[in-house]
Amino acid sequence: MKKPLMPKATAIWLIENTSLSFSQIAEFVDMHELEIQAIADGEVSVGILPRNPLENGELDKKEIEKCEKNPSINLKILKTNIPQPKTKTRGAKYTPLSKRADKPNGISWILKNLPNLPDSKTCKLIGTTKNTIKSIRDRSHWNSQNIRPQNPFELGFCSKDELEELFKKYSERSEP
Repeated sequence: MKKPLMPKATAIWLIENTSLSFSQIAEFVDMHELEIQAIADGEVSVGILPRNPLENGELDKKEIEKCEKNPSINLKILKTNIPQPKTKTRGAKYTPLSKRADKPNGISWILKNLPNLPDSKTCKLIGTTKNTIKSIRDRSHWNSQNIRPQNPFELGFCSKDELEELFKKYSERSEP
């Protein structure tokens, strides 16, 4: 469920300006009820400026009034046309030493299961070089006797969505 942009600041405003219960505010801003109580007591969040959810389009006055009358229902955030930030789908560029040894296993799995996938796509997916792919393909890699195909998603080199997208795109070409 979508939550307000600045939850503590929004909670402070709701505590100061409404008669909502601590549990309703906690549910809306996705915080613990005891944390909301500590904010109300002045023990936490000293110095944070309140943020009005009415002005920011996260709530409307009718929703607040409805929830003030009935403590058993929770506030619902309004739909907004402001685009939400996307989460990163790729991992860090740096691959830890412990995972570097697994790259040939992931490449081998891709070569086995997606033979039509271009080397450039494999390079981008796993973070390797074309020379490494070529040496694994023709079994001239220095460690080829120890390479065992393993799913690159399970090894942490790509997301499941990226792998499924490549399967949809490149496994169709292998069928007559």
